[in-house]
Amino acid sequence: MPRRFRRLAATLVAALAALLTVALPPVAAVAAEGRVSGGRLDWGIRQSFLTYVTGPVAKGGWSLSGGAATVGGNTFRFHSADGVYDPATGALSAAFSGGVRFTGHRENGADALDLSIARLTFRAAPGGAAGLYADVSSKSRETGRVDRVGQAKLADLSLAGVDLRGAAGTLTLTGVPATLTDAGARAFGGFYPAGTALDPVALSVNLPAAPSSPPPVTASGPAAEPSATAPPANASATPVPDPTAAPGAPGAPERTAFSAGALDWGVRRTFRDYVTGAVAQGRWELGGGAADGGAYFRWTPAEGRYEPATGALTAAFTGTVRFTGMRTGDAYGLDLTLARPAVEVADGRGRLLADVSGRTPDGSTQQLSGVELAVFDAAGLKPEGGLLKAAELPLRLTEAGSRAFGGLYPPGTEMDPLSFAVALEPGAALPPLPDLGSAPPTAPSPAATATPAAAPAAAPSSSDGLPVAVVAGAVLAAALAAVGGGVLARRRRRAVPADRDAAAATPSDATPADPA
Repeated sequence: MPRRFRRLAATLVAALAALLTVALPPVAAVAAEGRVSGGRLDWGIRQSFLTYVTGPVAKGGWSLSGGAATVGGNTFRFHSADGVYDPATGALSAAFSGGVRFTGHRENGADALDLSIARLTFRAAPGGAAGLYADVSSKSRETGRVDRVGQAKLADLSLAGVDLRGAAGTLTLTGVPATLTDAGARAFGGFYPAGTALDPVALSVNLPAAPSSPPPVTASGPAAEPSATAPPANASATPVPDPTAAPGAPGAPERTAFSAGALDWGVRRTFRDYVTGAVAQGRWELGGGAADGGAYFRWTPAEGRYEPATGALTAAFTGTVRFTGMRTGDAYGLDLTLARPAVEVADGRGRLLADVSGRTPDGSTQQLSGVELAVFDAAGLKPEGGLLKAAELPLRLTEAGSRAFGGLYPPGTEMDPLSFAVALEPGAALPPLPDLGSAPPTAPSPAATATPAAAPAAAPSSSDGLPVAVVAGAVLAAALAAVGGGVLARRRRRAVPADRDAAAATPSDATPADPA
C-alpha cells in the first residue's frame, strides 16, 4: 500500500476514534444491576374464584394481611417492592409485601377451603420469560392436610412484544396475561387445571438510579457520619426523665408534649370499594400531608400531649382525604372530606374525631368540626421504645359517625382498625409507611386495571440527541467509504490510459439519477 494511502487511512481511523470518544457516554452506571426500591402489584387472581368463595356454595370470604389493600373492590394491591433489576439484560425480580387469605365451606367449626397467598414475586428472565411466584398455604378438601410452599410459581406471564432492557425511573406493566401453572393448580386445590387463564397482572416498580458520586473527602478525611443519637426530622418531643415509667411511678413526668406522630386508618374497605366501584365511579384525593398506605391512609405529623400518670392522651394529626363520586355534570352526589383527625384517650376509653365537610349520597351537606366518628378500647395503651403506639385497634362507628357518612352505615358498624403512634422521645422513629413507589405515568382507573395492553411505561435510557449507534455507524461508514473510494480510484487510474485522464474528468452527459 502506498505511503500516501496509509497516511489517509491512519488519519480516518484517528478521527473515528476521537469522534467515538466524544459521542459515547459513560454506560457503566446505566448497565449496573441495582436494587428495586418501592412499587405496587395489582392482581384480581381470578374473578370467578372470588365470586365462588363469597357465593352461596362456599359461603366464605377473604381477609388481607401485611398491609395488602383492595382496588375497585375486585383487585388486590400488594406493596413495597424489593428486588433487583439488570438493565443490560432486562432481568427483573421484584417481591411485594402483603397477603390475602380465602376461606369457605365451613364444616364442624373449620373451613374446608383455606388458601393463603403472600409475598407475590414478579420475575422476568433475559429473553422475555416471566412468572408470578408466591408463598402459598393450601388446605386439601379431601384430607384436611395443609401444605405450605415458599415461592411456588403460580402463573406464567406473557411479555410478548415487551422489551424490559434499558428502562429507568418507574417501570409500569399493565394487562399482563397470566396462565395457571401446575404448581398453581395444586395450590388452588384442583379447582382449575393448569393452563387456565387468570386475571391479568399490573405492576409498577421504581428502578435503581445511577450511582451518585462519592461524598467529597477533605484533607482531614471523609465527612463525619451523623450521630446515632441525633433526633430524626419526623420525631420531636419535650425531654422527660422517663416517659416509659408506669403511671404514678417515681420519675414519671406529669405531662409530655410531642410534635411528631402518624395516624393510619383505611376508614372502611367496603367504603373505599364503593367510592371507586361501578356505582359511585369516583376517587379520593389526599392533601395537607396525608399519604396513601395502600390499605389505609396516613395523617401526619401530629401535635398534642400525653399524661403518663393517668394515661390521658390528646393527639391531633394533619392532612385531608376527600372522597368524590356519583358525578352529574360538574357536581358530585358524594363529596366527603375527612380532615384533621384526632385521638383522645381518657379512663381507658378512646375516641376518634375529625372535621367533616361536604355532601353525602343521602343529599345532606355538613360542615362540622371535631365529630366523634368512632370509639375504641384504649385500656392496654402504654409507652414503649419512646413511642406511644397502638396497632390494629378495633373501631366501632358512633351515632354521630353514622350521620357523618350519610347513614351508609348504622351506629356500631365495625370500621377499619385504627393504628397510631406518637413520639415521646426525640430519637423515636415512627412506623414506616408501605412503599407503593412512584405513581405510574398513566395510572389506569381501579375498575379497569386489566384493560390496557402490556407495555413498559419506562422509556429506555439513551443519550441526548442522535443515538450513539447512529453516530458511530455514520462515522464508520464514512471512513470505510473514504478508504474504499481511495482504493477504487487507485485501481481506476491504473486501468485508464494516461492520455484519457483529461477526458475522464469532463462532465458526463448522462441523465443524473433521481434523488432517493
